[in-house]
Amino acid sequence: MPASNPFTAKWSRGGNLLCHGHWTITWQGETLTLPESRREKDMGTWGIYSIIDPEDETFAQGLEEDEWIIDNVDWVTDFFFDHGIALESENYRAFYRAVNRDDWRCTSCAGCM
Repeated sequence: MPASNPFTAKWSRGGNLLCHGHWTITWQGETLTLPESRREKDMGTWGIYSIIDPEDETFAQGLEEDEWIIDNVDWVTDFFFDHGIALESENYRAFYRAVNRDDWRCTSCAGCM
């Protein structure tokens, strides 16, 4: 059985106002502060962000795990360093997986339609 993820990530809004939320991230139960430039935006992880057809991969957006880690390694490394999180590959993967569960896109809730 895989170990549980030491990160949790929660987007503060649901329903049809996703774009008015912010991230709450924890590491082993301790709340962390994301860089200001990342707090109120989607994370760009891969997913199907269509309220119309959430199973249709035509609507898939974002980067899959390996590509996302490479593309975001600079700010995530700084974020980990600032919070005393070991710079180990399993932590980068755990972070991606945590934010991917609650990631979103503008228009994915149809609030602006």
